[in-house]
Amino acid sequence: MAHPLAAWLRLTLTPGIGGETQRALLKRFGSPEQIYAASRSGLAAVGSEKAADRLLNTDNAAAVDAALAWAAQPGSRILTLGDAAYPPQLLETPDPPTVLYVRGRVELLSRPCVAVVGSRNCTPQGAVNAEAFARVLSEAGLTVVSGLALGIDAAAHRGALRGEGSTVAVIGTGPDRIYPARNRDLAHDVAGQGALVSEFPVGTPALAANFPRRNRVISGLARAVLVVEAAERSGSLITARLAADQGRDVFAIPGSIHSPLSKGCHRLIKQGAKLVDDARDVLDELGMLPPTGAGAPVGSAGASDPLLEQMGFDPCDVDALAERSGSAPEEVVAALLRLELDGWVASLPGGRYQRLR
Repeated sequence: MAHPLAAWLRLTLTPGIGGETQRALLKRFGSPEQIYAASRSGLAAVGSEKAADRLLNTDNAAAVDAALAWAAQPGSRILTLGDAAYPPQLLETPDPPTVLYVRGRVELLSRPCVAVVGSRNCTPQGAVNAEAFARVLSEAGLTVVSGLALGIDAAAHRGALRGEGSTVAVIGTGPDRIYPARNRDLAHDVAGQGALVSEFPVGTPALAANFPRRNRVISGLARAVLVVEAAERSGSLITARLAADQGRDVFAIPGSIHSPLSKGCHRLIKQGAKLVDDARDVLDELGMLPPTGAGAPVGSAGASDPLLEQMGFDPCDVDALAERSGSAPEEVVAALLRLELDGWVASLPGGRYQRLR
């Protein structure tokens, strides 16, 4: 007896048969089994002559077997459009994946989610903000969705893992591949406590064209999208645009007017995204109460060192700080080293420093 998923996988693993054609065929015939029981002319009437030939003549048994072997591993599962566990939020979008490869807690995909996204090359303050916001949202019971990229995505996953809402990572590779390799340990933690999700077949490498496609799944799973940092041409803006098109709320954290990584957020705010400077702003908009003591404003003062007051929150160099504080440059360097060791400032390329909290 054929595996219940075999026909679904045969359909989705046929080259040249995209999601739109897959959904049209399913709408017409009802199930993958009935698609393959149909005549060539019937298939061509829904797709095309070429599509019908591909469906009937493609031998993808090896790829189907590889997917079934992956799904047989502990903690792994393949969801289809016909599965009761398929996330309902994603079903509401115009282009839901026909199958989802999931490793970890499948139930998180159907819980209230908020996407937290931003730059791969984020500032230290941006990483602090992403982790802090994600932790508060997770502590409030929201599942944080992001893309497992370096920078803001990774910080958001780390923060969310510290709360009961946990996190979902939507990846742009096959479910058996982790990209970037530097996030392998983080991916292991996400799979153990949250969930890793992909629409791409087993063995799919990191291809540039797949990452914009996965963004629609990130926004589609979420009730809202929070952009922490984004340059003017950031991929995070694609996620924000998709979220708006899908009827989701879009939030953005403002930053320094001098930072290139704030330009994208500022543009979103000008276009109607909701400005937030506290995780409680997001919770309030979603009608959720924060847990007691959570949601303290990110970046609130917590040190009495006068040099921190002189720094502000924009990156600056030693000479500028020496001029502002009236101290000798060597005194400023010593103070910065102490503050960096205590976690109050971070050193940036070009000899600059930035306050973290």
